[in-house]
Amino acid sequence: MAQLTSSRRTFLGVAGLAGLGAAAPAPGSSDEADLGVIEGTLERYAGFGVKASGGPGDQACGAWLEAELASRGYVPRRQLFEAPFFEPLQARLTCGDAAATLVPQAIVAFTGAEGLTAPLRLASEPGDLSGAIALIVLPYSRWITLLQPEIAQSLTDARRRGAAAAVIVTTGPTREAVALNVSADGSGFDRPTAILAPKDAEPFIAAARAGRTGNLILTGRGGRRGAFNLIARRDRAAPKTLILSTPRSGWFSCAAERGSGLAVWLWLAEWLATAEVDVNVELVATSGHEYQFLGGELYLAQAAPSPDRTRLWVHIGASAAARDWQEFGPRLLPLPSADAQRFLTATADLLESTRRAFKGITGLEATYLADKVMAGGELTNVLHAGYRSAIGLYGVHRYFHTQDDDLRCVSGDLVLPVARAFQTAILAALSTSSEG
Repeated sequence: MAQLTSSRRTFLGVAGLAGLGAAAPAPGSSDEADLGVIEGTLERYAGFGVKASGGPGDQACGAWLEAELASRGYVPRRQLFEAPFFEPLQARLTCGDAAATLVPQAIVAFTGAEGLTAPLRLASEPGDLSGAIALIVLPYSRWITLLQPEIAQSLTDARRRGAAAAVIVTTGPTREAVALNVSADGSGFDRPTAILAPKDAEPFIAAARAGRTGNLILTGRGGRRGAFNLIARRDRAAPKTLILSTPRSGWFSCAAERGSGLAVWLWLAEWLATAEVDVNVELVATSGHEYQFLGGELYLAQAAPSPDRTRLWVHIGASAAARDWQEFGPRLLPLPSADAQRFLTATADLLESTRRAFKGITGLEATYLADKVMAGGELTNVLHAGYRSAIGLYGVHRYFHTQDDDLRCVSGDLVLPVARAFQTAILAALSTSSEG
């Protein structure tokens, strides 16, 4: 991707993309007003920078949302907890003339200041890895978590064979390093581990094949720090509650991964503040998401209304409305449409009405049955906890978990149709008997 810019509008003008997206709405139309609100949310969220759990960007974002929701009549509160963190000082792999900056993989095991000097070895090749830096070259995919079988098994095997460290090449559509989610308890590979961008990998793959020695440096500081889930409630003395949840934290700026869902969430929150619906409304924006849904799990276990007091749970997860890109050799060319690699699920009682609400929205029109296998992401945990009526969205866009997930990856005209479809789906769900 080109150098980062602070404004999507500037980028679109420079790149000649002003024609991307839906036709401009008529001046003064509700479309124009809604687009302005959503664009403002996207730009404000992106402006907080890196959203790592409990870090300055995440904390500032949570405080901003707290004030926004209070101004709309919700009563906010914070659910406090601690999340892992790391602040890298150096993250680098060198071998001869080859050098590359790495993304440290949480939970980070740092090297000393001099780094680890050891033979580079391809983990895909048989043999002893004792004392080596194992180079794990993943097959092409849109990678998400250290717990995915291809990654977890490779790391387990490298450890069993004696590797002193691991460098993972996250082969995927952008050729950039993809940070991977991990359990908060640190289970997994317990040795220095980092991510190497595929675009930088070839010299090190060649060096590993030749049995050459490299140097891996991962320095900085880490541990645990305070984070919080933001919970905001509008109590109407109704017998049951609508829960609307979304994660707000992530490895980098997360403009499309998190920002698009957050924009939908906040737009719905404004509507629900005055909507004539016979439910209490509870809004949740969780931190700790990178650590295998840490904040969401804590909310579910300690703060959420019980299943018998909940009418509907709507979860808006990753990549709700991210831009699609043409894969043209090493370059990605922007498209006016949304990335179709996003999934919508609903429980059986809401399946058909949700399909109708999202008809014609690429990637979401299928609407799969949400069960304990298919629901995906945090909604799986919600169903396991006994909540009966639920709708959930999750996706993995091309720049997911990369440093280049900025405002070029999202726009208001991609987000607004999703927000309105959720509005329609929620109204339909609330008109259906919770017993039926």
